[in-house]
Amino acid sequence: QVNLVESGGGLVQPGGSLRLSCEASGINFPLYAMSWYRQSPGSLREIVAQIVADGTTTIFVASVKGRFNISRDNAKNTAYLQMDSVQPEDTGTYYCNARWGHEFWGQGLQVTVSS
Repeated sequence: QVNLVESGGGLVQPGGSLRLSCEASGINFPLYAMSWYRQSPGSLREIVAQIVADGTTTIFVASVKGRFNISRDNAKNTAYLQMDSVQPEDTGTYYCNARWGHEFWGQGLQVTVSS
């Protein structure tokens, strides 16, 4: 059974930081590209960041470049999203995604940026 368990969400003030974690089980984690998506109310789910299997390449949606970073620890089967200088428009449900042919999703966690 495949599980992607996200943690680290919550309420944060504008300008603050959060670190999301996604711990995977049931997959050969080092083979999988890992991504973070987010979905805001009334909007489609969009990709925020992606890191390839060996961690050498990352991509980011334009709105988070320079503020967010994605990383992974293949020894811990965990991917991370470091969110700095967060803004109210970063509010949403964040989902972890693992893809290598097959695709798996986490259950999602809420991030709310508000003063």
